[in-house]
Amino acid sequence: MPPHEATMAVVPLAGAAAAIAITGDVTAACEHELMTLHEQATDSGAKLIVLDFAGMEYMNSGGIGMLVTLLVRCQRRQQKLVATGLTEHYRQIFELTRLDEAISLHDDIDQALAAP
Repeated sequence: MPPHEATMAVVPLAGAAAAIAITGDVTAACEHELMTLHEQATDSGAKLIVLDFAGMEYMNSGGIGMLVTLLVRCQRRQQKLVATGLTEHYRQIFELTRLDEAISLHDDIDQALAAP
């Protein structure tokens, strides 16, 4: 495995929530894994999906496109999609692409769970 290839895992959270912890590089190459983990979270009853980017090292335009695909899937299932752990650089990218208008940004998982 290349040193920066993304690894992901579903982390059950309180209530009807689940986090997807992401480590490494987020590119279109990890779309299948992300969608599979989203299905696992959905099957466990999650209505809030928290993308935890604390371990992310890099994201390219393919990764952004993949997040849009995930957002559409979440909207169809009436799930809320939020993000935590983004560096200032990636927060700015979410703002420039206006992705932050659809995926709310939080500093950490506790803040995401406490948000309305």
